[in-house]
Amino acid sequence: MNEHRYRWRNKQLREHVSVIDGLLAPTLLLKNVVYLNVFLKKWIKANIWVYQDRIVYVGDRLPKNTNGTEVTDCEGKYAVPGYIEPHAHPFQLYNPHQLSEYVAQTGTTTLMNDNLIWLYLLEIKKAFTLLDHFMDLPVSMYWWARFDPQSSLQDELGVFSNSQVISWLEHEAVVQGGELTSWPQVLEDDDRILYWMQESKRLGKPIEGHFPGASEHTLIKMKLLGASADHEAMTGQDVVERLQSGYQAGLRYSSIRPDLPKILEEIQQLGVDQFDQLTMTTDGSTPSFYEKGMMNQCIRIALEQGVPVEDAYMMASYNAAKHFNMRDRLGSIAPGQVAHINLLEAKDNPDPVSVIAKGQWMKRNGSQVSLERSIDWKEYGIGPLELDWDLEDGDLQFSIPIGLEMVNDVIIKPVALTLDVTVDEIEEKYDEAFLMLASREGKWRVNTVIKGFTNKLGGMVSSYSNTGDIVLIGKNKQDLMLAFRHMKEIGGGIVMAHQGEIIYEMPLPLAGMMFSGKMEELIEKERELKSILKAFGYRYNDPVYNLLFLSSTHLPFIRITPKGIIDVKKKEVLFPAIMR
Repeated sequence: MNEHRYRWRNKQLREHVSVIDGLLAPTLLLKNVVYLNVFLKKWIKANIWVYQDRIVYVGDRLPKNTNGTEVTDCEGKYAVPGYIEPHAHPFQLYNPHQLSEYVAQTGTTTLMNDNLIWLYLLEIKKAFTLLDHFMDLPVSMYWWARFDPQSSLQDELGVFSNSQVISWLEHEAVVQGGELTSWPQVLEDDDRILYWMQESKRLGKPIEGHFPGASEHTLIKMKLLGASADHEAMTGQDVVERLQSGYQAGLRYSSIRPDLPKILEEIQQLGVDQFDQLTMTTDGSTPSFYEKGMMNQCIRIALEQGVPVEDAYMMASYNAAKHFNMRDRLGSIAPGQVAHINLLEAKDNPDPVSVIAKGQWMKRNGSQVSLERSIDWKEYGIGPLELDWDLEDGDLQFSIPIGLEMVNDVIIKPVALTLDVTVDEIEEKYDEAFLMLASREGKWRVNTVIKGFTNKLGGMVSSYSNTGDIVLIGKNKQDLMLAFRHMKEIGGGIVMAHQGEIIYEMPLPLAGMMFSGKMEELIEKERELKSILKAFGYRYNDPVYNLLFLSSTHLPFIRITPKGIIDVKKKEVLFPAIMR
């Protein structure tokens, strides 16, 4: 491991001290800026000295040695710590590098990221090399260590072996265990995951829960077993219960659950006036949700809901750093911190006019600063999806008696099938469509019917899914075949076909899971996807998340997974996958 990426070496530390003594000059000097001191919760006028990627001094003094120093007079500007997203899923069509570059323009300079996709796509040495590469970029990219896959995999013990999980937990770039969607198994008897939880705590890394609708009884038991935080509160009362039990509570504002305004209003009505145990998260929202930024949106909502201005910024910076035991490195403007600094025009406007990340300008006076920073994805074996198998007529056989009915964006319930599904096309008068999950390697398939997704569309095929396998949804088998062939031709992505024509494509050339290109372009492609689906009878809010949730066994009540159709509550395979 290249440890210098995660801590400063002795030589660098000596240089930082030499800047204070005037033997070396700061690389950047911000003069006459009013900054938020998170320790006093006060705004103080000061000069900020930066040497390379570190803040070395904050106070009244000016450096004696300014030979080669870039000096910026910040009179009339306000400085706050770079914003921290404590719960990112950086692969919701976008890729982590693309997302981090985009959200840095609105002040989010640190992301704590889900590692799930690397468990599926990369062997561990390549994954860790990639983590090191991310640390060379201006935005700080840290990661979680997942304990479970959020679905039922055929090779779960191989993906989540003890050696794999422990190696991830011990990595310097990994800041927490979880998120823990398998908590029911832990409560029951899963000592394997309980052991990983204890190892996480031993390493000084918190454990993120996933406890939607959990009772006080459950919250306390999970706290006793080691859970540190939870972001699944849906009401103000949920937040209060978590705070009372000692949890760090993440307040969510996401494309699926934009609860933050309501929750902030409710917790204050319930008497909460201390915000030190609260963070905010956008929880891996889909691309268009980020058009106006990431954590700056959350801060703006907090200010609108009457949260004191100092606390609003700290909920998106210092509170997260403290929770991850990283307050000596992140979350404040103080000597010793990584130089993540946002410059604002006004205290109540969290959209920065200038952004500094690791001492480099990412944005200056309202304009993006271009830097040479890229990732050669092919170096890590991440390129266009190459399928060495074809979809055959025999694969499109649908005969099981139970289908999946969408109740909303999240909940899917079982439904008894009464229509004939042996036909080549399901008529528009029915709300059902064919649904198949096929192995990325072409080894197995699971066939059923989904009700509520579309009543018209001929076929949609997506290589973007929760497990990395192929999802097919549509009314017409020939359109499904056409969409599959085109998805294969473009190297992975989301493709729609109708009446024998391709009507939409979103190429995902990074392993068939992630877009490569400008975030602005992806936002428009997602909007187009949603618009076309709505024209074909889709009536919910977030089709991208629907594709993920089809296989997500932490959600009620029935799911289609690599093992087959699963009853989530009973943890039973109702209809197993068919080998091809």
